[in-house]
Amino acid sequence: MTLTPYAPMWLPIVVSAVLVFVASSLIHMALKYHNSEYRGLANEDEVRAAIRARSPAPGMYVIPYCADMKAMGSEAMQAKFREGPVGFLTLRPNGAPSIRNPLIGWFLYSLGIAAVAAYLACHLLVPGAPFGAVCRLTGTFAFAAYAGGSIQAGIWWGKSWSAVLKEVFDGLVYGVLTGIAFAWLWPH
Repeated sequence: MTLTPYAPMWLPIVVSAVLVFVASSLIHMALKYHNSEYRGLANEDEVRAAIRARSPAPGMYVIPYCADMKAMGSEAMQAKFREGPVGFLTLRPNGAPSIRNPLIGWFLYSLGIAAVAAYLACHLLVPGAPFGAVCRLTGTFAFAAYAGGSIQAGIWWGKSWSAVLKEVFDGLVYGVLTGIAFAWLWPH
């Protein structure tokens, strides 16, 4: 069995990343089915004023904050959890958000997923492998890579399961596109 050389994989890597980037853009800008997952607070101005008054640095915060498991068991901490709110808060630097860096990061992430899919395919498939075999291997890996993080966010961070399911569906779309790109451009 002669394994597939990695060098010819640059084209399916780039094509799959571009397809995922375009599909993601269409999902978020045209279909917009993720928009229903975001809600505003009824007292947003009060919450913003309270946070701004202390000027916390950009970062991730937990409400209520508990430094260790020993403190978690205290009655005072348990009372905070009972009275709420309980949540996670991510603060970014002040100023209008820019989409440039996240888009660049997303494209690089997509290239990275495609590169690992190519690596796996080159080590598990031979030149001329059937379309279905190439599509199945690379698409399955890409699906797991794109969808897995959202499931973890549902488990550990309390992300709503409806949002998780939508993102898993997105991951399925991205996985199918990656699999098709690799199968279409697989060396014969």
